[in-house]
Amino acid sequence: MDQATKTAVKEEYRQHDKDTGSVEVQVALLSSRINELTEHLKQHKKDHSSRRGLIIMVSKRRRLLDYVNSRDKKRYHDLVKRLGLRR
Repeated sequence: MDQATKTAVKEEYRQHDKDTGSVEVQVALLSSRINELTEHLKQHKKDHSSRRGLIIMVSKRRRLLDYVNSRDKKRYHDLVKRLGLRR
């Protein structure tokens, strides 16, 4: 993921001007990387080290989403809807 993509994702999901680490931003960045890596693995089926990284990222995103869900259900549902995730 290049710097321009990262900046665009941060600007779209941030809560305030200097927000770079809120849960929404972290989940959005992970989702972006997951989508890129999924496309990579469609072409390179035997790239097992990248597949392992993908599984780690998906589980980290799941943990972050579970955290948001336990704290604020409305925020969780809004985030899932904005990212187009299932559930």
